[in-house]
Amino acid sequence: MSFSDLFDSGFKKRNEDHFAAIVRVAMSDGVITDEERAFLDRLARNLDISEGEYKQILKDYKEHPINPPTSYDQRLERLYDLARMVWADHIEGEKQVAILERLCVGLGFKSSNAKYVTHKALELVHEGVDLDTFAEEIKTMNR
Repeated sequence: MSFSDLFDSGFKKRNEDHFAAIVRVAMSDGVITDEERAFLDRLARNLDISEGEYKQILKDYKEHPINPPTSYDQRLERLYDLARMVWADHIEGEKQVAILERLCVGLGFKSSNAKYVTHKALELVHEGVDLDTFAEEIKTMNR
């Protein structure tokens, strides 16, 4: 196995784990709505998740660890994706928010700040901001 194969494999695994974390949020209420499914479909394409991997992740999403990215910008991007999933069906359930808070800590945000970061992330996504605005607002909040 070449060095590039190891890198590709690791990158692929991180994408699968990220996708599984988002599926975990979607499944927090026990159902994946049509809107959530459409979001998952788009995200799977963007993360290069095959149809077979997609089905397998749906079956065993709890088996995937939350692998936090090393870059703060990548953490913000993942938080943006997760917050969008919570809002995908326009229902912010307690269970979904609690899971998002745990995933926020898993992404590397401080546990003492997770509730506030989660609230701000959901507020920004509800306002319909794009990724760049989302990242800038969260960064400003943490200064």
